[in-house]
Amino acid sequence: MYVIYSGLLALALLVGSPWFLYQGLRRRKYFGSLRQRLGALPVSFNLDGEPSIWVHAVSVGEVLAARPLVDELRARYPGFRLLVSTTTVAGQQLARRQLPQADAVFYFPIDFAWVVRRVLDRVKPRLLVLLEGEIWPHVLRECRRRGVRTAIVNGRVSARSFPRYRLLAPLMRHVLADVDAICMQSDEGARRVRLMGADPARVTVTGSLKFDAVHVPAPSAHLRPRERILRFFRLTAGRPVVVAGSTMRGEERPVLQAFRRIKATQPQALLVLAPRHADRFTEVMHIARGEGFATARRTELAIDAEPRADVVVLDSIGELAQVYQLATVAFVGGSLVSTGGHNILEPAVYGRPVVFGPSMTNFAEIAEMFLANGAAVQVHSEHELEETLIALMSDPVRRAGIGAAARALVDANRGATERTLDILLRLLPRPAVVRPFRRVH
Repeated sequence: MYVIYSGLLALALLVGSPWFLYQGLRRRKYFGSLRQRLGALPVSFNLDGEPSIWVHAVSVGEVLAARPLVDELRARYPGFRLLVSTTTVAGQQLARRQLPQADAVFYFPIDFAWVVRRVLDRVKPRLLVLLEGEIWPHVLRECRRRGVRTAIVNGRVSARSFPRYRLLAPLMRHVLADVDAICMQSDEGARRVRLMGADPARVTVTGSLKFDAVHVPAPSAHLRPRERILRFFRLTAGRPVVVAGSTMRGEERPVLQAFRRIKATQPQALLVLAPRHADRFTEVMHIARGEGFATARRTELAIDAEPRADVVVLDSIGELAQVYQLATVAFVGGSLVSTGGHNILEPAVYGRPVVFGPSMTNFAEIAEMFLANGAAVQVHSEHELEETLIALMSDPVRRAGIGAAARALVDANRGATERTLDILLRLLPRPAVVRPFRRVH
């Protein structure tokens, strides 16, 4: 079975090699990380062969979700090296900035047995923590063989991927048997992973780490902003702001069309466009300018000055969460097109009214919770998005109600980090502290 899996993985990489080559040559991806992805970590990575805890967070969203967990692991296991891996380049960059408590950050290995063995020889983990939907057969099998405890945390199984996993049930049953603990975000996720073959005794519903990962501002934070990013957005009191975050191709034009109508009645309005992927920053600049708007990049803004442009493209990574606090209304992208949606908690924590589209499979449980409590608005077409943004921008009472409900939901659902840590502590008990003998006279 594992031989077949390795063959299929090799075939997939071979078929996809032209695309990887294109990305490497055109966008400078993958080449710089290839050695690490093949297991060649530098000797300095773990020079003394110390035991470690290895946390894997695929990309930006998982890195952000991992922050409170990594903080607690650092505090509770001071004698272990704490190592973090990512899959994407953007995730790697963010992890290096946002997780300074990690001893090292590296790229996750390609899931061939020989590659995984090279990484385990260097990392020497006692515990491997995989965030969300990361299920890698060889990684888990080799960890089991070496006695490394493993956990999937903040787990989720989307409605779209669940049928594919069910078709692979014989393989999944063997793979999941190598996982010591599975911490799922929701009851439905737990039901699905059990149907995939997981041992029910190892499955626990702990909630979503994303609720703990968002920074909860102090009540007066909006009066005395300390975050550096806000120094580039010294806005006049009452200036209307639309923030469209994590947008994907095909979403900017509908937002710009709605913004044109908003500007007709609110001439001072500002739109902040934050493309999900860094390689689209220039493209989005051209789209906004092509629609006739005065447009500037965030990196071109003057510090301690109000942006004079109609549209600001947020051409930076890791700043969107703070920019949401400026929003009069926030649209969270990746949802109007079929890519599964992005994190609606980032604007919600500031009590901002959140709008998203029909594609929210990546945050299905959270989206359903928000809609059931009147804490967000879901639209199903470009026209509906336009009408909803316009209506909310002109209705402060409705905005306040939605925003208050959103903030209340965030506050009520925190605590997943502590529940997850309780399970990890059972897998890897903290070493007893041996106190030096002291003679008492």
